[in-house]
Amino acid sequence: MNSLKNRTFWNFGGINFFYFTVWTLIITFLPLWLNDEANLSTAEAGIVFSTMSVVAIFLEPVYGVIQDKLGLRRHLFAFVILCLLMIGPYFEFAFIPLLQFNVVFGSIAGGAFLSLCLYSGVGVVEAYTERSSRASNFEYGHARLFGSLAGGAFAFIGGIMFVRDPFSVFWVCTISGILLGILLLMVNVRKLDSQRKANESVDTGSEDTKKDEGSHVNKDSILSVFKKRSFWGLCLLIIGSASLYDVFDQQFPNYFVSFFPEEANGESIFSRLASVQIFMEAGFMVLAPWFINKIGAKNGLILYGLILFVRVIGTAFSTTPALLALWKLLAAIEMPLMLVSIMKYIVNVFDVRLSATVYMLGFNVAKQLGVAFFSLFMGSLYTSLGFQNAYIIMSIIVLALVIPGGLLMKSDKTPRNQEPNTMENYHSA
Repeated sequence: MNSLKNRTFWNFGGINFFYFTVWTLIITFLPLWLNDEANLSTAEAGIVFSTMSVVAIFLEPVYGVIQDKLGLRRHLFAFVILCLLMIGPYFEFAFIPLLQFNVVFGSIAGGAFLSLCLYSGVGVVEAYTERSSRASNFEYGHARLFGSLAGGAFAFIGGIMFVRDPFSVFWVCTISGILLGILLLMVNVRKLDSQRKANESVDTGSEDTKKDEGSHVNKDSILSVFKKRSFWGLCLLIIGSASLYDVFDQQFPNYFVSFFPEEANGESIFSRLASVQIFMEAGFMVLAPWFINKIGAKNGLILYGLILFVRVIGTAFSTTPALLALWKLLAAIEMPLMLVSIMKYIVNVFDVRLSATVYMLGFNVAKQLGVAFFSLFMGSLYTSLGFQNAYIIMSIIVLALVIPGGLLMKSDKTPRNQEPNTMENYHSA
């Protein structure tokens, strides 16, 4: 309730709304645009998504260091917004000519550009919002809810626009970027910085403690993360769940639309389905923290992977749009499970002073590595085997990674000092 009285909260609510408007429009309609307007095969479209992930793998750690050094200054965020402003012109005037010049080159160039806006840029938006929420004393999750509302609204609105003019959704991204830039300019950086300093001044920790915490994040402490089996288990589970979640969703719109005759406007039907899913997702997010506290974060992550398996194998054997819609709506449970479980698991199992490092390496980088590989792999399988057979193989891969990953991960309900610290401890675990 305190967030509602905070003007900075509403400012960042708007920032999240317009950024995730762009995110929703691109993620939802890019596969359809690549197929319908750019005439790319599933394998060629896979190059675009793989490039987005590869670029993010290299940029995310760099962006993280830069934003940490900038603190509450907006320079890097402004660069992301500048990239968002170019989305409309890029799709209207540049993307297709580049693809006509050379499909591989055009796909790589398009994927790299979109990564600046999405897979790499999203980390900057979320990190800046989270840092500002601590300075201004509002809940980050409350501001992030505006992103879910934008997702639900524009998954529906975008479908109507895409049917009338496939390029219009990308010009809306540019308009959203303009509004996002205005809201960022309205952020009172000086006030936020003074609030941050005031919060630090009442911190119960001594200055020596603070210095010790900062000095702890060094080469040796970061390398120690790689000696923990829970880290490698987490990486396996994330590749088998979060990575394949994204890969599954990349081409699913094309598969879903194929069940409808051209005059039925399957794209519009899919956009309405996606909108319902996102609103359901926002609703389940309210219950997710309580549920994860009951079952444990590790079990929450495993459940996330198992639900993905059910969705993929169910889709493989579905023969009607109604069944496909059912499996799509099941995704509304998955994302809240993952978003709540991942941070709880990291904080409960690893050194909290390294939580950002573990999150960046064990989640972001591991996920994008998985997306980069499986986008190409599954894109080729869609072309050679068809969607249904490819989904059966994907479901097997999900289990093959989630189960051993879960076995390697230490329970988050066990004290930290019982965590094996080195790879040699694998044999005694």
